[in-house]
Amino acid sequence: MITLKAVVPIKHPIVTVINSATISTTNCLADPNLANNTATASTFIVAPGTNPQTAYPAASEVSDIQGGSVLFYPIYTSDAANPNKQNTRINMTNVSTTENVCVHLFLVDGATCSVLDMFVCLTPNQTTTFLASDLDPGNTGYIMGVAVDCATGLPRAYNCLIGDAYVKFTSGHAANLGAEAIQALMMFPAGTDPNATLVDLKFDGMNYNRLPRAVAADNIPSIGDGNSTMMILNRVAGNLAASGAQIGNVAGLVFDDQEVGYSFTANLPFCQYKNTLSNTFPRLTNQFSRAIPAGRTGWIKLWSLDDRALFGATINYNPNTTSNPGAFNQGHNMHSLTLTDAARVTVPVYIPTCSN
Repeated sequence: MITLKAVVPIKHPIVTVINSATISTTNCLADPNLANNTATASTFIVAPGTNPQTAYPAASEVSDIQGGSVLFYPIYTSDAANPNKQNTRINMTNVSTTENVCVHLFLVDGATCSVLDMFVCLTPNQTTTFLASDLDPGNTGYIMGVAVDCATGLPRAYNCLIGDAYVKFTSGHAANLGAEAIQALMMFPAGTDPNATLVDLKFDGMNYNRLPRAVAADNIPSIGDGNSTMMILNRVAGNLAASGAQIGNVAGLVFDDQEVGYSFTANLPFCQYKNTLSNTFPRLTNQFSRAIPAGRTGWIKLWSLDDRALFGATINYNPNTTSNPGAFNQGHNMHSLTLTDAARVTVPVYIPTCSN
């Protein structure tokens, strides 16, 4: 009997791997049956430690309820003159009990697509918090955090990052939005070239999880009842050594609560689009205020006309919450309806330096 042992790196993605062994026939004895010379065995890798159950498999699609190697925060904002009224508290946690992690953060301005970057380093079980007014005062956009090798700066598998953001606007909109976590399926999903200065993150279901192409908000309350629903839409693409990529052309449908749908299209030349749903956007033949009149609700879905990845969130504000039992405030990420394997993001590579 021959026993094979495989050495698995401690942060190997939670996947099923198949090992194959073949016995060579180049020896002094003839083998009349070559068909039985190869054996395969499937092994499901589990995370070490004292977790009570199996971790999310790496092939699980992007979600804000799992850990990941890439975190996507749908919005950050601050008012440089009045951060007490408009600001964002960004939180990130390393849930590993054994390993340090270095995270390359990219803050992408939603209007200009310009990029600011920095590193955050976390010890096992460490959490960190910072304010947008301290990092990028006066700007609004999205954040992408990528787990990287602390010695080389190359992206690595580290499906142990979770995060969220508390955001508030001078308009009264406020919410706690979970960071969308994207798992790596390979140990070094962007390669191992020690001389690389730029690498591609491929969200293709082989290197990293696929990303949403069509997104939806399951409930839109009527503006006739005093509601103001802010919608945030981001495109995941670009060369983050220079700039993010614009959203471009989108199409969508608004449905009322009696299943009547109204279509719309829009060209969004921004990396992030942020607006309150109204008769201006989305532009409907029946107008938004008529499609969802007072006392009624609806929902919205939209998608890229090209094969592009989108993330989104909605935040509702109603000033009548203390006087109207049906008035509520808060928000959440938009739901993913379909996926694309075409999303690519180019990121710069350099050795991490951490100040936290």
